[in-house]
Amino acid sequence: MARTRTRDTDAEDLPRYFVWVRGLEGPEPQKWMAMDFGIGDWKRPLVLAYLELPVDERHLSLSMLARRYPPPRVDVL
Repeated sequence: MARTRTRDTDAEDLPRYFVWVRGLEGPEPQKWMAMDFGIGDWKRPLVLAYLELPVDERHLSLSMLARRYPPPRVDVL
């Protein structure tokens, strides 16, 4: 059954950021609620690119967002 929006604040309950992170085999897409880099900014080197999603795109799946916003080019030495 498809999810229907019952409240105007539903978009606020969804992740706000689409993030490309450094994965074991290349860039991997993720959705984050906040750009909180944690203690000592330990996540910062893992983040390749990020985008604050418009309200109407926050419900989209990772695969749809990855097609819409392709991964950044990562040069491997």
